Amino acid sequence: MTLLTRFAPSPTGLLHLGHAYAAERAFSFGPCLLRIEDIDHTRVRAEFEPAMIDDLRWLGFDWPEPTRRQSEHLQDYAAVVSELTDRGLTYEDYRTRSGEDDRSRPPAVKLSTEAAARALAGEALTYTNNGEVVSFRPSTLADPTIARRDIGVSYHIAVTHDDQIQDVTDVVRGEDLLPETPVHVLIQALMGWRVPAYHHHGLVWDGERKMSKRRGSRTIASLREAGLSPADVLAQARTSKASASARDD
Repeated sequence: MTLLTRFAPSPTGLLHLGHAYAAERAFSFGPCLLRIEDIDHTRVRAEFEPAMIDDLRWLGFDWPEPTRRQSEHLQDYAAVVSELTDRGLTYEDYRTRSGEDDRSRPPAVKLSTEAAARALAGEALTYTNNGEVVSFRPSTLADPTIARRDIGVSYHIAVTHDDQIQDVTDVVRGEDLLPETPVHVLIQALMGWRVPAYHHHGLVWDGERKMSKRRGSRTIASLREAGLSPADVLAQARTSKASASARDD
């Protein structure tokens, strides 16, 4: 299978230096898709998607069309949740974040890792991260939410489904998502899907914290307005990553 990766931002804010660094890592790895992860309607804003695409084009990145938007495929994700439920691998959870029982809204759907382990005959699962083999047992994982109460789906299902149908061979993403990888590998194993090779890279930091749209980290758009070139922005992103690595060491 031909190498293929993807860059998958969420239109919940403008892109910042951390996104520039992550995009460069993904697009320089090999042929790369752009995927818009816009299932969280509680945070997504329509104006951010064209702004993100404009920033990425300005930085010099290109990708094959059409661009996949997850909000257009909610039924596909719901079908995966239904299949896992029909196999007795899930349960409903009416608890709020504070632990109270609230039946005024639809429940979340959680994957039972205990049931999943039985379905897989207790076998350990493996994947590669940055070329190293990682092994784990599903029963050691906390039960993940595969359908949120507010949006009826979850990142875990959408991302693994799309990696499968888009023939993604390599996932290049930030190390903040490394803890989620065993959950994704578990879903892939249960569904009989291919397990991509994973490559988790370091993050760009803003002071003592990783850059974040929620915290208003400096955006690519603001750097453009300040007169920086695409090369300047990418160089600044790499420098910020290098400084963070030196500090962490």
